[in-house]
Amino acid sequence: MWKEWCTVAAEEEPRINGQIRARSVRLISEKGEQLGIRHIREAQEIAEKQDLDLVEVAANSDPPVVKIMDYGKDKYRKEQARKAARKKQVNINVREIKLRPKIGDHDFNTKRGHVERFLRGGDKVKVTIMFRGREVQHPDLGEKLLRRLATDLEDLGRIESQPNLDGRNMVMVMSPKKEVPPKAEAKADGGRGERQESQETSAARS
Repeated sequence: MWKEWCTVAAEEEPRINGQIRARSVRLISEKGEQLGIRHIREAQEIAEKQDLDLVEVAANSDPPVVKIMDYGKDKYRKEQARKAARKKQVNINVREIKLRPKIGDHDFNTKRGHVERFLRGGDKVKVTIMFRGREVQHPDLGEKLLRRLATDLEDLGRIESQPNLDGRNMVMVMSPKKEVPPKAEAKADGGRGERQESQETSAARS
């Protein structure tokens, strides 16, 4: 049975069946065979006999090129391919963490935890050391701090952009590694399990 489609084709979609306005067309079979130039009605009848659609694949050609196909099936296949391509695309955000060159250990550990979370989430991290006043005369302190951070998190990320002094700021960019190791909590749980097992063993011996 001939498939009926709306009389007005969407701008982003090709004309099909009765939407095709040309009187003569260059016809291609479902298998890609060249069937020559045919009158539009004859081409439509050939497609109709095969219970398929006539799709205009090159509207600007002279005459336009049309192909016999199952348009609904072809449209579905292309949509699935687009969805698969979108899934493969990786959106990477760039987060920023700011530190002072004379930051204390507690605050440093807190900032490091933020960077760790971002890297585990698959984001890049821009780490900025902000110098004030005469602090800018000692850029080595900022670089040492950035290197320390990178070393602490070397299992999670790598340095993509080396520490660089830009005005009163020193910037380093870290990017996540493809394979991220499990969090340390798993090891901590394992340690508690081992201690509990040891205590149970000692109790049994006594």
